[in-house]
Amino acid sequence: MEHTRLLSLTVLLGLMLLGSTSQTQAARILGILPSVGRSHYIIGAGLMKALLDAGHEVTIVSPYPMKDAPAGLHRDILLPDLAAAHGVAGPDLFQYKSAPNLMVLYLVYSEIGPQTSEALLLHPKMVELMESGERFDAVIVESFASEVLYGLAEHFGGQLFVFSPFGASMWTNELVGTPYPYSYIPHTFLSYTNEMSFWQRFTNALVGHADKLYYRCVFLPQQEAMYRRFFPHAKLTFKQTLESVRLAFVNQHFTLSYPHPYAPNMVEIGGIQIQPPKKLPADIQKYLDEAPHGVIYFSMGSMLKGRNFPEDKRAAFVNAFRGLREKVIWKYENDSLPDKPTNVLIKPWMPQSDILAHPKVKLFITHGGLLGTTEGLYHGKPMVGIPIYGDQELNLARAEQAGYGVKLDYDTLSEETITAAIRTVLEDASYGERAQLISARYRDQPLGPAKSAVFWVEYVLRHGGAPQLQSPSVRLSFVEYNLLDVYAVMGAIVLSVLIGVATMLRAVARRLGIVKRVRPDSGRKKNQ
Repeated sequence: MEHTRLLSLTVLLGLMLLGSTSQTQAARILGILPSVGRSHYIIGAGLMKALLDAGHEVTIVSPYPMKDAPAGLHRDILLPDLAAAHGVAGPDLFQYKSAPNLMVLYLVYSEIGPQTSEALLLHPKMVELMESGERFDAVIVESFASEVLYGLAEHFGGQLFVFSPFGASMWTNELVGTPYPYSYIPHTFLSYTNEMSFWQRFTNALVGHADKLYYRCVFLPQQEAMYRRFFPHAKLTFKQTLESVRLAFVNQHFTLSYPHPYAPNMVEIGGIQIQPPKKLPADIQKYLDEAPHGVIYFSMGSMLKGRNFPEDKRAAFVNAFRGLREKVIWKYENDSLPDKPTNVLIKPWMPQSDILAHPKVKLFITHGGLLGTTEGLYHGKPMVGIPIYGDQELNLARAEQAGYGVKLDYDTLSEETITAAIRTVLEDASYGERAQLISARYRDQPLGPAKSAVFWVEYVLRHGGAPQLQSPSVRLSFVEYNLLDVYAVMGAIVLSVLIGVATMLRAVARRLGIVKRVRPDSGRKKNQ
């Protein structure tokens, strides 16, 4: 009996040792999170936290500090001046509602992306880090018109990873060879779904090709010039740096959006920022618990400020809320709200996911950002959306198609339209049922986004960059990738065969006398 127990313990110890040898050793990881948009930062911070929780040593370069980070493994290199203009007071991004979405995309290419990257690379703290001689095993960079920053991977000697804060964008797909079929994948800045009419597919293809043409012919050459400026001693060319991306994480999940034809090294981590619900502040908890008819949660996200609503729009919400029997929690970035109804609670900051987790919350009024809609669906809450710019139109078009939300037009907002949308969603049980169904589908994952992200980072590091995951399409030219040279040769062959067959048939016809040969001088003799 004792011998059997000893043998069992020996086997168990052997298995434990065998298992431990297969684990990736703690890695030194550098996270580059330059965007001033807090929603972008939150996704990157969720990824960094997952790696910290797995025991890796993580350094984060960002305008914002990480909260609740494990002690000893985490270091923030803070660049708060990058986000100095994006505090509670501003800027007023409602102005972009009147600008075409493609104009916003142009600003991302021409101003937001390049200026943010340049400010980061010129910042004294970043210069100090680059001159420190430190080395990292992995460098993870936000993919948001920030291609010049990919040069940091070679500079610090690490494998290059990227993460996209709003799903599988064209510029992230290009890095790993994920196809972007315009027939059923809508452009990020269009308000289409995966089921498009002919003219929608036409517009989608036109915008997609125009975007790709501008990206390749204008934006990337500008980024290459910046790359040569900031990384003059790089051994890799700019093109080789783009091709060196080992893995791309996307803030998306097929249950929340549409199925995409991903390359093997593109991994969905949508919802990675969502943590188990924490205890709410006492006043919010009491407000929720004592709501007999439920609560509506209203937030326009981290970039759009409720305080910046034009007076007539703000008054429309105030009047609509006053007529409700439900209570309202409004993320409003001011200490006071003019003519505030008694059933409305305002605060400049809210623990959004924790509030949405409360069973008394019946409806989420949102701008349609990917972060908020993901959290809303995770907690199974139906939505009323007011899109302003970017991918918000796309996200809310999806909400209407899937049946868990109603979209309101910002330009026609009124007390009547707001009230009608709220009553529609609250009184039609199908909206809540669809949200609950999608929540159940999303939660049914083998690992979840955090553990999946950790696994794939460690997988790439274990396998020396995991070249087996990389698609050769990233090294093909436009002509090669689209088989234009092959089709040209096929066309030439078909044309040659047709010409040969026609010539042969004509020769046979002449021999049989069906077609008579016309001599060049016969016409002249006849005229004489």
